[in-house]
Amino acid sequence: MKNLIPTLLGAAILTGATLSAGPALALEPLSQEKYVNDRLIAARIADRIRRECPGYGARMIYAFNEARALKRYARDKGYSEAQIDAFLDSKEDRRRIYAVAEDYLTGKGAKLGDTQSFCTVGQQEFANNSYIATFLVAR
Repeated sequence: MKNLIPTLLGAAILTGATLSAGPALALEPLSQEKYVNDRLIAARIADRIRRECPGYGARMIYAFNEARALKRYARDKGYSEAQIDAFLDSKEDRRRIYAVAEDYLTGKGAKLGDTQSFCTVGQQEFANNSYIATFLVAR
């Protein structure tokens, strides 16, 4: 009985330490992972600019490589293929990302139906040497 108490106490401490470390090791949902979301929002903004402004085209190979790098980043952080695919397939997350991109564009002066306003935003992105501009090529 004497030896049982220290053993139980040690097991309780070890269990408590393991349980308290558990949540710290848990990954936040991909929908809350800032780096991933910021990159996807930037890509969406660039896509909207190139679709609305005939003066810009897409750097498709670059975009493809960035998408692969982003997926690799998520895997390296510990997200599974299933988690990544579920996030990318989520209509709710896609709507959220699109809405943030639209808010950004509106805040920069882009107006639906006003081609020049999207071209102006594109020019601003190039002038600022932004990540968004890396997805675009001037025609």
